[in-house]
Amino acid sequence: MLRQDNLLCLRRQAFVRTTDSNHSLPVYPNLARGLVLSNINQLWVSDITYIRLRREFVYLAVILDAYSRRCIGWALSRHIDTHLTLKALRMALANRTVQPGLVHHSDRGVQYAATDYVALLQEHKIQISMSRTGNPYDNAKAERFMRTLKYEEVYLNDYDTLPEVLASVQHFIEAVYNRKRLHSSIGYRPPAEFEASLSPPILS
Repeated sequence: MLRQDNLLCLRRQAFVRTTDSNHSLPVYPNLARGLVLSNINQLWVSDITYIRLRREFVYLAVILDAYSRRCIGWALSRHIDTHLTLKALRMALANRTVQPGLVHHSDRGVQYAATDYVALLQEHKIQISMSRTGNPYDNAKAERFMRTLKYEEVYLNDYDTLPEVLASVQHFIEAVYNRKRLHSSIGYRPPAEFEASLSPPILS
C-alpha cells in the first residue's frame, strides 16, 4: 500500500514523460510530411499517453488510420516499453490488410525505434516514418486523438484499477470514437461509417 505522501505526490504530478528519444537506435526520416492520402491503409499514425489512476500511472499506445481517423490498434499496460507498442501494432495488423506503400509514423521514442518493433514493420514491408526533433505538429492526428480521449472519457472518470480503465478505454475506442463520434474532416461522420462508404482499395 502506498504511503500517504506518495499518494499526494502522484495526485499533484501533472505531467509524465512518454517519449524518450535519447537513445542510440536508428531513426527514420519523416515520410508522412506532405503525404496526400486518398484511401485507408496508406498512413498509420501512432502515439503513447499516460492515464492516472488513484495509486499509479498506466500507459496507452494507439495506432490510427490517418485517412479515416479510425483507431485500428491499441494496448494498455502498467509498463511503457516495447511490449506495449508491439501489442498495439499486432492488433492493427490483425485488423487490416497491409497495402503496398503503407507508411507507419511515430515519434522518435525508444519504443518505436526498438529493434523488435522495427523488425515487425519491416516484416510486413511497412515504410517507417518518424517526426522531426522538437516538432509537435508532425504527429498531430495521433495527438489529437489522445486529447479527445482524455477530455471525453478519461477526465470524466476517477479510476481505481487497471481493469476499470481498460473497460472504459475499450468502450470509448470501439463503441464511441470509432462508431459514433463525428469528425468534420471526414464529412461529419464517424470513422467506421466513413470507411464503409469508401470504394475497396485498388491493389497493385
